[in-house]
Amino acid sequence: MMALFLLLVLVAVVLGIIGAAASGLGYLLALGIVVFAADLIFFGARLSRRARRRPVR
Repeated sequence: MMALFLLLVLVAVVLGIIGAAASGLGYLLALGIVVFAADLIFFGARLSRRARRRPVR
């Protein structure tokens, strides 16, 4: 699961760099930001779900 998180972060960074560097491709920058935000939300939800489980004594 961590590999998917890192892959999506890498994709978001690449899209952001291409969108910022190339003129007229600002939509790629916006898409990179959206992918990064969705990735953080997904990772945070998964992390909080895992933290709720407590071992039964």
